[in-house]
Amino acid sequence: MAVRKKKTAKPKLLSGGNPQIPKADGDAPVQAYITAMPGWKRAVGRYLDALVARSVPEVRKAVRWNSPFYGIEHQGWFLAFHCFTKYVKVTFLNGSSLRPLPPVKSKHDHVRYFHIHEDDEPDEELLESWIKQASMLPGEKVF
Repeated sequence: MAVRKKKTAKPKLLSGGNPQIPKADGDAPVQAYITAMPGWKRAVGRYLDALVARSVPEVRKAVRWNSPFYGIEHQGWFLAFHCFTKYVKVTFLNGSSLRPLPPVKSKHDHVRYFHIHEDDEPDEELLESWIKQASMLPGEKVF
């Protein structure tokens, strides 16, 4: 009897090329999201994931609302990112407390954004500083 291997469907890409990944905890769904990111955005996703993991060794990962989220257990989520057509949006959930402030305002007073476009070379020292600062602040929606 021949055993058929079940084909795994590629995640659907939503508007802006954002992968549709089911809500789940852990590294595996985050890696599935990153793998499904289209084109140059995949390299940005790998870069951000590695930078967060290196900067905050105790980080917890999950996918929520079709975005990777990063947090500290019993403290909550501090960072997420999301694909848009022309950039990857890095969300600092308590970004208004970071110094210097991430450059893009939100309609939420405490949230700030940083956009990474295709040809950008982000200041890694600054990003790492924001990530470390954010990881020490109370986060959003404790696990």
